[in-house]
Amino acid sequence: MSDEKYPPIEPYEHGMLDVGDGNHVYWEVCGNPEGKPAAVVHGGPGSGCGVGARRVFDPERYRVVLFDQRNCGRSTPHASDPAVDLRHNTTDHLIGDMERLRVHLGIDRWLLHGGSWGSTLILAYAERYPERVSEIVIPSVTTTRRSEIDWLYRGAGRFFPEAWELFRAGVPEAASDATPDVLAAYARRTADPDPEVRARATADWCAWEDAVLSQEAYTGPPPFSGRPDRARQALVRICAHYFSHGAWLEEGQLIRDAGRLAGIPGVLVHGRMDMGGPLITAWELARAWPDAELTVIDDAGHLGGTATRRALIAALNRFAGRRGFRQPHIHLGLTPTAQEHCRIGSNLSVSVRVPQQQHIRSAGSTREGITSTDH
Repeated sequence: MSDEKYPPIEPYEHGMLDVGDGNHVYWEVCGNPEGKPAAVVHGGPGSGCGVGARRVFDPERYRVVLFDQRNCGRSTPHASDPAVDLRHNTTDHLIGDMERLRVHLGIDRWLLHGGSWGSTLILAYAERYPERVSEIVIPSVTTTRRSEIDWLYRGAGRFFPEAWELFRAGVPEAASDATPDVLAAYARRTADPDPEVRARATADWCAWEDAVLSQEAYTGPPPFSGRPDRARQALVRICAHYFSHGAWLEEGQLIRDAGRLAGIPGVLVHGRMDMGGPLITAWELARAWPDAELTVIDDAGHLGGTATRRALIAALNRFAGRRGFRQPHIHLGLTPTAQEHCRIGSNLSVSVRVPQQQHIRSAGSTREGITSTDH
């Protein structure tokens, strides 16, 4: 099993962790109880952890922890209820929840895996508790800078103007077209006591997210609109809550503080065609992270595909037996015809494989289906 998903597996242990403020976080563990500890950090924020995320880990070598972040999935109370107060749901709260869960499960250090918003939370946790992280594997790198939020909820409208116009029209009361104003208006609507107002805002938000992902190879239901009503409502409400506040992060802090990750090997896998999260973020993070390894999949988008999944599983298989540390290296995983080596910064060895033609291009195709990582 080198590049395909592992067979379905059920958890051997699960529970609800009291994290304070009236919140209880659902968690489960599957795989080998004596295996290498790893945690899946889902995206959204607010998407909840899906069963597919279990299947990128070798169940004989990993002890895999999955959990639903506050107010989504199987955690309680649920954000689909407008009466639920989200003031105790911030990035700082989620970092604390992860650390409580690690202690609760008796884990010394764990590998962290997750993409999109999950990558933001992973980086925020690892920069605070680097001594508790053994390795990091991230697809669809996002650090939730305000510039990234602005791109996703306004800038991408340059490619989808008709969809963005509808998204903006969903909140006519927004003070301006500025992203913070639009997202704040959606945050208010998704907490409105009128169920029709909440449903309309949820539908408008999901239609925009689906439009941004519309060019990707995806054969299932729409990634956002196709979710069950309760899950959709929680996802959109939590997204609007976080993004309207810049995720309570200083602008650029996760890349600025990436030096704290020194000694933690990391694999970043990013699609060049990621419309929701442009490649520049992964590139900048890899430059700042002393032990980063970046693989770029030319025809992959935010949801990834077969080539993305293979890269992730290969990294997880490699780390499964790891005990020591590896040398820092960034790899743009491209089909080799000629190879050049150069330096980026003082501590990053970069391998850029250059085809005979003038443009750099990647090998793997994503057209066989999306990854199993929850975004």
